[in-house]
Amino acid sequence: MRSIFIAALIATACAGAGHAQLFRRAPQGSPPANLPPAEAEIWPYPPPDPKAWWTDKWPAAGEAADPLGGRRIPRGQRLAPIDNGVEPSTYRLWGLMPLQWQVIEPGEMILEVWVRPATSVRQSVARVVVRRDGRAFVQGRAGLACCEAQITRRIGFDAELPPGAAERFLALRNHPMWAAPRLVLVKEIGAAEGVCVNGVGYDLTLLVPGRSRTLHRACDDAAVGQVADALEPTLRAALGQDPRFDVLYPGGIDYGLDRQAYRDLLAQGGSLRPDPAGRAQPPGAEPAPVEAAAPRPPAPGPGPGPAPASPR
Repeated sequence: MRSIFIAALIATACAGAGHAQLFRRAPQGSPPANLPPAEAEIWPYPPPDPKAWWTDKWPAAGEAADPLGGRRIPRGQRLAPIDNGVEPSTYRLWGLMPLQWQVIEPGEMILEVWVRPATSVRQSVARVVVRRDGRAFVQGRAGLACCEAQITRRIGFDAELPPGAAERFLALRNHPMWAAPRLVLVKEIGAAEGVCVNGVGYDLTLLVPGRSRTLHRACDDAAVGQVADALEPTLRAALGQDPRFDVLYPGGIDYGLDRQAYRDLLAQGGSLRPDPAGRAQPPGAEPAPVEAAAPRPPAPGPGPGPAPASPR
């Protein structure tokens, strides 16, 4: 019996860390009441060193998260001005590298599409980056852009597109749509101009070496159809990357009816003319807070009763 006991002690002493876990007991009791919430969550283990948050190395982001990262502006060269109205701080709220900071080399491009429904605060943005090495990447973001100091429920993804995708996007650089006015009015023969009260707003930005171009289209099918050749491939590239993003497009991406509306407009002698008074909100803009309704006046009290009968 003694030899068996000694053999068991030796086996326990020689056990590895994985076997030793079998003899550890889970901590008993609950954390002390005076612990901060962050420490109570990991009790009984000690909290990490706060200095390590700033000094320890973090895992590097994947290449798709910043396909043009690490570049410097060549001496004597200026970046193309971005006229889409989106401030760098807004891009950073959405977790995207600002377009204003992107260094584009010959043979490269960025195509970006913001989607803003008029009746919802669910906004989304899809960005396709094509590099001169023939590789293409898509970055997508979506969230609720209203009423709080952050983009709430924000989701995002960064992925590389399949081989051959770069050529399809590079062919869009010289599309006639980029010569159209930024803001347009639909002019139909014999029809009055409509007012946009519903629909979806699209902001498209093309960035190539030395220049950028932004178009805003909303409400009218013909106006959207003019830019469908850029909308479809960009948004389709973003679908299938994250189911939560796909929920925003339950019917998929198909602008065939919008294309036909634009062709019919031209065939009937109509046109898209510049909007002299239009001023679109920049992508990512929040709707203004809703004005509170005026309080209702209190209901009037009951009127005076019948006069008392005169004594006889």
